[in-house]
Amino acid sequence: MTNTSGTDRSTAEPAAASAPASGGQERLAKAVRAAEQALIEFEIAVETFRVEVENFSRLHHQRLGPMYARLDELDALIAEAVAAHSGDRADIERAWEARALVMPMPGVEELFGGLLGSDGVRPVEDPNPPRRVRPGKEAQRLYRELARKAHPDLAQDDAEKERRSAFIARVNEAYAYADEDTLRALSEEWEAGPVPEPDLPSEAEVLYARLEWLAERKEKLAALAAELDESAIGQMMRLAPEDPDALLNEIAEQLLTQVAQREARLAELVRTASADG
Repeated sequence: MTNTSGTDRSTAEPAAASAPASGGQERLAKAVRAAEQALIEFEIAVETFRVEVENFSRLHHQRLGPMYARLDELDALIAEAVAAHSGDRADIERAWEARALVMPMPGVEELFGGLLGSDGVRPVEDPNPPRRVRPGKEAQRLYRELARKAHPDLAQDDAEKERRSAFIARVNEAYAYADEDTLRALSEEWEAGPVPEPDLPSEAEVLYARLEWLAERKEKLAALAAELDESAIGQMMRLAPEDPDALLNEIAEQLLTQVAQREARLAELVRTASADG
């Protein structure tokens, strides 16, 4: 008599054993996909913040740099006028210190053949300065859509990752300059391109390695975000997180007020010196 119960157990056990393994790997794959999406969103946030910090820094230098230079010049002139009137040694030393802050370095341009400016800094012309710190809402929308669709981290082979990396570099550049037309063109280009292969790893070892890489990448991005946030520009932007462009305008108004006050002070010192003379 054939032992059918034994045969049934031997054929059923492998199927039962494979079910938990398959379910566990599917849960792991879902965890990887969720971590990938979370990392992409985090990277988008870090990159948009980096663009804002860089644009704020450039606009701060371009728009407010001349005002800071004028304030330093006025401080030197005022200190010199005070020293000339008092003749006090301490006043004279303060005048020298104030003038030293604005006095150009002699002979630097000639020494380096024009490679450096008179202030010792290599002159850099920005052919396409940003129009504002934060790109407009349409540019933000286009950028986020493109980053989510074409992010290199969604690729599983080197060739596709390289293609996506080159494309996202163009997207980042267009977003940095708030170039909506280029972002739209890039969106059309991506839609017309090859369809990315589904990102569904099949082996548990690959999935675990993927999770480890995602965690390491997030740590690096977190460190970059902290560095940006703690920078001088990042701390300034904390004063107006919703409208950093308004902060630039506010600082400009404050500097203009300070310039006017110093000019009035200098004019008063000149009148006093003339009256005494």
